[in-house]
Amino acid sequence: MSTLAWKKRAIAAAIGAMTVTAAGSAGAAGFSIGTQNASGLGNANSGQAAAAEDASTIWYNPAGLTLIPGRQVVGALNVINTSIKFENNGTSTAPPGFAASIGNSGGDAGGWAAVPAAYLSWQLNPQVWLGVGLGAPFGLKTEWDDGWVGQFWAIKSEVKTLNINPTLAWKINDVVSLGFGINGQYLDAELTRRVFTGVGTSAIADVSGDDWGWGWNIGAMFTLSPSTRIGVSYRSDIKYTIEGNATFSAAPATANNGSIKADIKLPDMFSIALSQQLGRQWQIIADYTWTGWDSIQDLTIVRTSSTAGGAAGSVLTSEPLNFKNSWRAGVGVNYQLNNEWKLRFGYAYDKTPVQDTFRSPRLPDESRNWLAVGAQWQFSKQGALDLGYAHEFVDDASSNLTSPAAPDFRGNLRGTYKADVNILGVQVRYSF
Repeated sequence: MSTLAWKKRAIAAAIGAMTVTAAGSAGAAGFSIGTQNASGLGNANSGQAAAAEDASTIWYNPAGLTLIPGRQVVGALNVINTSIKFENNGTSTAPPGFAASIGNSGGDAGGWAAVPAAYLSWQLNPQVWLGVGLGAPFGLKTEWDDGWVGQFWAIKSEVKTLNINPTLAWKINDVVSLGFGINGQYLDAELTRRVFTGVGTSAIADVSGDDWGWGWNIGAMFTLSPSTRIGVSYRSDIKYTIEGNATFSAAPATANNGSIKADIKLPDMFSIALSQQLGRQWQIIADYTWTGWDSIQDLTIVRTSSTAGGAAGSVLTSEPLNFKNSWRAGVGVNYQLNNEWKLRFGYAYDKTPVQDTFRSPRLPDESRNWLAVGAQWQFSKQGALDLGYAHEFVDDASSNLTSPAAPDFRGNLRGTYKADVNILGVQVRYSF
């Protein structure tokens, strides 16, 4: 086996162990994963750019490292369960040669996902900190039953990511701290659907590929008083040229098997957050976070090898998505019950980037409200255990897709998606 093949297998093994295949739009609106720790889950991930409670601040605001003395390691796991069901209004049509009415409602396209994260922070001296974070910031998995009414639009959609984030933080003085990080992010994707290949015939099309992308993040922390902090952070967009293969399950479509590529730019993010201590026991944290989802306007897949269906450079398929920028706002409350126990509560509203006209069964996303609770047990001077739970009340989402003309027949998909999300998180931190 070649060195390149071994490298690809090693990457695949790492992705299988560390990355996420998030069910539906599990962690947050769009296909971002908002749960990059478990200590913030009980607050509905509110105010994390100012909380800086542990080394997971590497993701939310790297300047927060200056509030973590000495050395610290954090390991977190969030388990996400999503239910996504489609209620068909009976307006899906069949291609030529098929029965006038085909398919079922598709079952439950959601499922279970595990989202791990790990962080290490290291104070070099009174002014400088180093850190590194590992996480899965984007993810998607929807899988409908083969033969459902929307099978010509989508069957399986899976996106997995792994982000590596080395970080540097600098405490300028007792009021201002700055942080900077570099992000190497791996993305792996697979999309399947049924395609019309002729009167009475069809095949399953499978498109898959992967790529590495690079970005950066910066942050600032302003400690206005011993009880008041404001955090500001920004994450850059990350560009990919995903390369892979398109394969078809049956002739004559197999003549179109070949290599493909697709360009995509994952969004940038900006967050501003507040942490306010009210006496010894109460803390309020809040944030407003903006995400530049308008970086994704379509999903266009281009042939990079010549096939019977077209020459290299021609478009294999293109779907309009027309994402719009979105935002979320949240507030959390922490109550220090005693020296060992802290209780957490949180609420957030998360606005979807998906427009009704372009909503696809690959990502049947809508806006959602979060309610969350959690607790922290300080089991020693060096260690703490966090548990959190959040439920996302996802708004019903309409489907109003009109079929393209043959040969790319897909049917008219009319109906309603109903979804809800449950997240359970656990985290351990240890200072040394």
